[in-house]
Amino acid sequence: MGSKTAAATTTREWRQIYAIYGVEQWQTLIFLLCHAIFFSISSILFLVYFEPVCFFFHSYLTLEAARFAAGFSGAVLALSSVCLFFAAGNFFYSAVPLHYDMAQRMVGSVNDWSTVKTALDIGCGRGILLNAVATQFKKTGSLGRVVGLDCKKRTTLSTLRTAKMEGVQEYVTAREGDVRSLPFGDNYFDVVVSAAFFHTVGKEYGHRTVEAAAERMRVLGEMVRVLKPGGVGVVWDLLHVPEYVRRLQELKMEDIRVSERVTAFMVSSHIVSFRKPSQHYAGPGEVRLDWRC
Repeated sequence: MGSKTAAATTTREWRQIYAIYGVEQWQTLIFLLCHAIFFSISSILFLVYFEPVCFFFHSYLTLEAARFAAGFSGAVLALSSVCLFFAAGNFFYSAVPLHYDMAQRMVGSVNDWSTVKTALDIGCGRGILLNAVATQFKKTGSLGRVVGLDCKKRTTLSTLRTAKMEGVQEYVTAREGDVRSLPFGDNYFDVVVSAAFFHTVGKEYGHRTVEAAAERMRVLGEMVRVLKPGGVGVVWDLLHVPEYVRRLQELKMEDIRVSERVTAFMVSSHIVSFRKPSQHYAGPGEVRLDWRC
């Protein structure tokens, strides 16, 4: 990621990005910060009132054991606060600057945006990737449009607002819809993208369950279905990338490429890009593929 990431960050300060997009799932960030502050204060209190704490433990333990228990408890609280502050920092970095950098890398996976007329962003959120695609249309003078699909109407309104702030509103359409059954016909888009979204599909079943995996594969199948023959798909996601690669291979996608590992939201992530075959013939003993999962 190295030079590309550095170039993107120097081109644009994270404060500018944050001013436009804010932080999605800010409740998680607040939760981490509040707990980090709580554990920090607790560890300081353990240090300031070390003797009274030792006296309390001494009611149940020997003096040596009580001092060890008090010191160990304070150390655990201090270490917990450090870990939580680190987690909060990583969450903020992943949600704003890293997300922006990865969006720039994703649009770079498409060789020629001047030939792209229609694009789709699945799970567009507030539009970091969506607007990156729209910016490519603007740079090339294209008449293309990108559709942002999200399951919440409130989010789509935020997406339109950020597109206006970025000056690309004429290239953007945002709509509410079910990602498990995309409201578009077969072979509709030249490019389909998605950033840090697929892993959230089926979370009501638990991330590691068979049901959740089936839901993610269903969305991936829908992505392939609406992609035109010869079109390009690009996905940045967490944890489950090997599943996507296997499924894409089963669907006979071409030029499947996986980026190096990038840590995001405290876990590993990768970008997967692929191209839908221009033609698919069912030869002898071969069944024509159904993109739907």
